[in-house]
Amino acid sequence: MAETVTAAKATARMVRIAPRKARLVVDTIRGKSAAEAISILRFTNRGAAEAVEKVLMSAIANAEHNYDMDIEELIVSEAYVNEGATLKRFRPRAKGAASRINKRTSHITVVVSEKKEG
Repeated sequence: MAETVTAAKATARMVRIAPRKARLVVDTIRGKSAAEAISILRFTNRGAAEAVEKVLMSAIANAEHNYDMDIEELIVSEAYVNEGATLKRFRPRAKGAASRINKRTSHITVVVSEKKEG
């Protein structure tokens, strides 16, 4: 009989940070154990680290509560950032002109699963 691999997922949508900046943080924790990922995020000096840590903590809580997984055995199996809606703002320029400022948002997703034995 095939063994089912369960994974717990958490997503934060419309986070007000550019996806390009958030991806730099997410790339550092992919594939790490949950405890190691938390400690990496706590000491990462980037604005997106706080938002990514909240999503990771939510995914860990989902794994414990919804799937009865052992927290010590969790790894970050997937972590990715997609682009959300862009807020368009305008800034006055010379001679009555205006230039557009794009305030980008991100959808941050973290998936945790138990280590595979073998």
